[in-house]
Amino acid sequence: MSYNDRLIRASFKQQVDRVPVWYMRQAGRYDPEYRKIKEKYSLLEICQRPELAAEVTLMPVRKLGVDAAILYSDIMNPVASLGIDFDIVKNIGPVIDNPIRTAADVERLRPIDVEGDLSHILETIRILDKELDVPLITFAGAPFTIASYLIEGRPSKGYIRTKTMMYSEPQMWHQLMQKLGDMVITYVRAHIANGGKAFQLFDSWVGALSPNDFRTYVLPTITRIFTELSDLNVPKIYFPGVASGELLPTLVDLQADVIGLDWRVSISEGRKRLGGKFAVQGNLDPYVLTAPMELLKQQAKVIIDQGIQEPGYIFNLGHGLFPEASLDKLRELTAYIHEYSSEALKTEVTITND
Repeated sequence: MSYNDRLIRASFKQQVDRVPVWYMRQAGRYDPEYRKIKEKYSLLEICQRPELAAEVTLMPVRKLGVDAAILYSDIMNPVASLGIDFDIVKNIGPVIDNPIRTAADVERLRPIDVEGDLSHILETIRILDKELDVPLITFAGAPFTIASYLIEGRPSKGYIRTKTMMYSEPQMWHQLMQKLGDMVITYVRAHIANGGKAFQLFDSWVGALSPNDFRTYVLPTITRIFTELSDLNVPKIYFPGVASGELLPTLVDLQADVIGLDWRVSISEGRKRLGGKFAVQGNLDPYVLTAPMELLKQQAKVIIDQGIQEPGYIFNLGHGLFPEASLDKLRELTAYIHEYSSEALKTEVTITND
């Protein structure tokens, strides 16, 4: 069985014959087959069943022809091991039974026990390592994004409780960041040890911070995570989430390989703000998938043309897939990205050689 390592090579800025592509939330509700599974099982119940979680992970690889699988899981899964009770509530998201509001709440968080509490996730990774002919991306939620759920008790638009703790109780905040950073490092190490071939740190909501607040309250922990995982010889991806373009210049010293961009900053501008130090991933607005196929291809072409100007580019969306997305359009888009980028890269090589 041949192994498609284009994502690995692109992450390390090595030559590829076509642009690799995968989609955040590619195993999700846009797929009718997945929706049928969700009629019987909740997200957390699927995660508890390694064979089923592996099958859901494999579905978009088979159906779309993408160049990577991403583990079917949820960023909240590891916090259960810390002693946090939560549920994923339909049309709401994570809802925390015992939110963190005091120093005592932070103190009570215990160290993560991946082998003891999350062995089902490791078993899913081991199954996929045997089944896949593309890299398996595993992932963790970044400390700020996880903290926003733990403190607010549910998804928030303003993050008032989270920012209040940051500004008013900085010692408590930094202790929470320390514990969540430890959780991420231990969790990711276990993923890679069991067969993960890359990992992404999702910081979906950190764009809610100013660059100065990000630098003060969050970046030290993000830096520590990537520094402590720097010995892992796999692509390390940081996705600072939506509306995070102003944060990009603060990331230049991270020991990451790839930075994910949302659609508000072009690939060219993103590279410029990052000092050209990283491979980049992104950044089609997911809702362009509602447009006619011709327009969808036009927008993808603009992104690809910028992406291939320098080594190190992975096509993705600027955020996750949404339930109304079309499986057929995604399949056609994936084929277009592969076909167009293959021809465009050949042209680039010809021009260079001439």
